[in-house]
Amino acid sequence: MSDEVQPGYVRVRLDLSYDGTDFSGWARQAGGRRTVQGEIEDALRTVTRSRETYELTVAGRTDAGVHARGQVAHVDLPEAVWREHHEKLLKRLAGRLPRDVRVWALREAPAGFNARFSAVWRRYAYRVTDNPGGVDPLLRNHVLWHDWPLDVDAMNEAARGLLGEHDFAAYCKKREGATTIRTLQELSLERGDDGIVTATVRADAFCHNMVRSLIGALLFVGDGHRGPEWPAKVLAAGVRDSAVHVVRPHGLTLEEVGYPADELLAARSRQARNKRTLPSAGCC
Repeated sequence: MSDEVQPGYVRVRLDLSYDGTDFSGWARQAGGRRTVQGEIEDALRTVTRSRETYELTVAGRTDAGVHARGQVAHVDLPEAVWREHHEKLLKRLAGRLPRDVRVWALREAPAGFNARFSAVWRRYAYRVTDNPGGVDPLLRNHVLWHDWPLDVDAMNEAARGLLGEHDFAAYCKKREGATTIRTLQELSLERGDDGIVTATVRADAFCHNMVRSLIGALLFVGDGHRGPEWPAKVLAAGVRDSAVHVVRPHGLTLEEVGYPADELLAARSRQARNKRTLPSAGCC
């Protein structure tokens, strides 16, 4: 599979954010459900006065209710369309898009860029409060309320046992033909002055429900239902544990996507398409 852009087209990178509360996820769906991809593609078609819908490729598909502050996508536009509209495209999109999705930057992408496969990491934040009074009404769509006191130190101890490259099958919703091997680069939690506990989760990629399952396991440690060693034991077992709950989506935000230097984009894209395996145990 090649990332070369078809002759006569220009690959454009979009940096965007959205409040996922009223979206049925990122990906366009049949049946008229409202999605982020659908809103942006429709707006692009309208403001460029095109008959064709130009399909977006995104760094990480988000589920219904999940937010994004630093999402990245790309779209291939005909050179004539890009030349005619690029200077005013950002402002026109701002006038056409609904208020819960914004495109912040539009620029011609460097050679070899693929919003999904060129990425080297994605960073999410999950926000939760254990305030006995509940969640600040102004934050209710972005912060989960957990009605047990949380020991953040115990949660961080548990998180350290999950770092590195592993098969995260125990924390993922299995998809046919897809690997569940991922490298978890960072998993840490910090309580802010406002009492909100923010979990930072960074990996080269995530499988379906992985972040929300990891947070569910850590919450079980934080409220004392399990010991700090338990999440790593679940990981090692390699099968779904009924005690690991997939927490609600509204506390989750995609904060940032990282890419390598321009000259490494194409190589990273090729590497990311290879199906991963873990090293065999033992020698020989």
